Amino acid sequence: MFLTISTTGTPERPATDLGFLLHKHPDKSQAFSTSYGKAHVLYPEADAERCTAALLLEVDAVALVRRGKGKGRGGAPDAALAQYVNDRPYAASSLLAVALSGVFSSAMRGVCAAKPELPAQPRPLRVEVPVLPARGGPDLVRGLFEPLGWTVGVEPVALDPEFPDWGDSRYVRLVLAADTLTLAEALRHLYVLLPVLDDAKHYWVSPDEVDKLLRAGEGWLADHPQQKLITSRYLSRRWSLTRQAMERLELVRLAEADDSEVEEIDNAVGVETEEEQKPTPLAVQRRDAIVAALQASGAARVLDLGCGQGQLVQALLKDPRFTEIVGVDVSMRALTIASRRLKLDRMGERQASRVQLVQGSLAYTDKRLKGYDAAVLSEVIEHLDLPRLPALEYAVFGAARPRTVLVTTPNVEYNVRWESLPAGHVRHGDHRFEWTRQEFRAWAGAVAERHGYGVEFVPVGPEDPEVGPPTQMAVFVIRNEKEAKAA
Repeated sequence: MFLTISTTGTPERPATDLGFLLHKHPDKSQAFSTSYGKAHVLYPEADAERCTAALLLEVDAVALVRRGKGKGRGGAPDAALAQYVNDRPYAASSLLAVALSGVFSSAMRGVCAAKPELPAQPRPLRVEVPVLPARGGPDLVRGLFEPLGWTVGVEPVALDPEFPDWGDSRYVRLVLAADTLTLAEALRHLYVLLPVLDDAKHYWVSPDEVDKLLRAGEGWLADHPQQKLITSRYLSRRWSLTRQAMERLELVRLAEADDSEVEEIDNAVGVETEEEQKPTPLAVQRRDAIVAALQASGAARVLDLGCGQGQLVQALLKDPRFTEIVGVDVSMRALTIASRRLKLDRMGERQASRVQLVQGSLAYTDKRLKGYDAAVLSEVIEHLDLPRLPALEYAVFGAARPRTVLVTTPNVEYNVRWESLPAGHVRHGDHRFEWTRQEFRAWAGAVAERHGYGVEFVPVGPEDPEVGPPTQMAVFVIRNEKEAKAA
């Protein structure tokens, strides 16, 4: 994969000043080692009138797998062949963005010791990226770059020029031109927006990515009309990091509008208020209640059925008494996010041997789920249509038959206590139903009776004397202990 940066000049301001700005001499071809291959910088043309610098990145597919998320530990849901055969060596992505920041780090910061006056000078720039993944198509490409002062040329790449009826691929050829930007601004735009258009990163997105985004986005991201999309995609849709970045960007915008410093804006909350204990989110209370119930049951091998993005699996891994944890979900995207959250690619062998992520539907029996001490269905049943509940019931209680089953679901009676929830609405758009306490107890009691379990009910969250707790949990325990051991 590669990109080129070109500029034009005059005898008074020669185009070869690009070499000073990039800290790379136009008469040399230079190579730099990266974690995923080798980056080359060369100049196809360099004279006073026109100068072009090219950054070429040779991606080592094997190194990408070994150092990235493709180790396959813990049953990570990456397809084995796709780890080695993909578009990473050919299409611009976060790999190129990282190489850009590493090879041209001084230029991105606007530092030029030889000619200190150059970085602040706007100059005619032309950037070409021959192959760029564009999830959102040409319209999104224009919507990202045009507000920043670029003239955008974007041409879809056909799936196969010999067969035009097949249509266009998700790749485009990108040409950017601007006369009012500095080189540092241009590089920072590319560093952020290349992985945003690809909508994927080759490395785990940690909290320090927020700082990287805000540094690269200084001066333009706070007022960008696509700020939310840029922030979410750059941070791999991790909502907690996205929210943190958006809050900090809003402070920057307010400070600029008020012509003041961010620190002056962000001082409305006193120290004593900051030290006040914040209420524990219901999701955390629910997770803590589940972990406590599993600990009390003595379970060592646990299924998290409908594991989503892996929050419960992550919590269970912290307790060594849980020796085997299997997260099951029908969504491959959810499993991929869970794999990133758990950092399976960086996990030690001993820890990785305790966890596995598998794709599966709870509407069908699955022999992989037999023989476990406990299973958890946390906020799962309400996402199924009522006619499909019997299939889930049989798959879990009839076929898998763990000794203990925990089921949590919203208590619809409590919804009147949510000020932000309109009357008559369920808590989530995908909820097919929400039960009262009586309805949930009736369903759970019938399931227990049909499959030989006893059941008890545990409130989760603050219990209101009139409408009960926000979450209700049923704890099923198999009655016949000999049968449990046989299973």
